[in-house]
Amino acid sequence: MCIAAAFFVDSYRFERGTWEWGTDPINNVIVPLVVAPPFFFYLLTKLRQLAIAHHELKSVASTDALTSCLNRRAFTAVVDGYLERMSNQNAPVEGALLVIDVDHFKWVNDRFGHLQGDDALRIIARAIKDSVRDGDPVGRIGGEEFGVFLVGVNSIGSATMAERIRAAISASSFAPSGEPYGLSASVGGVTFDSGSSYQDLFQYADQRLYVAKRSGRNRVDIVPFGNPTYNSVPQLH
Repeated sequence: MCIAAAFFVDSYRFERGTWEWGTDPINNVIVPLVVAPPFFFYLLTKLRQLAIAHHELKSVASTDALTSCLNRRAFTAVVDGYLERMSNQNAPVEGALLVIDVDHFKWVNDRFGHLQGDDALRIIARAIKDSVRDGDPVGRIGGEEFGVFLVGVNSIGSATMAERIRAAISASSFAPSGEPYGLSASVGGVTFDSGSSYQDLFQYADQRLYVAKRSGRNRVDIVPFGNPTYNSVPQLH
């Protein structure tokens, strides 16, 4: 298209409204071939810059600024989108949704201040990301609450991953003003082996999170989706 446009500009006589070859016809070939490639690469450069800018804007819109995790809306969309695709394809689906809540986080803010609290959240987010596989979505779904979506992992693998996350947070180094302070988190989770929705899975995982907290915190509690024990424990909100 660039070469054709160059041919048009070089050969068309606008004042006469006709096509004419120059006195040296070879120029009608050489000029477009010389002019078109730089113009073509200029357009490619601009398109690439636009694509990069679009990607950056999309990343900003879907990323939590403090922890660099997915924000709640993006995390929900990723999980729901995956579950919907698997349901539409009638494909086998297996995995887990984990909800992680920092224990006694209000004490961190009250004792050390909100800036140090932000540092603690960044440390915890890094511990979670380092504990999961590349590509496993990690989202910040509340103030001190995180979500992890595991795909293709059975109940044993999900429990192992959840325990790895809990242990990594407990082993994190957090020393505001040079004073060591132990961080911990409770993990609630639900495993699934058939189609469902994010909302349904989250309700189960959130329920088990509060069971873990009521049982002493700094622990993991995971059940299969549809487990009858879901309704046997009252909410602690």
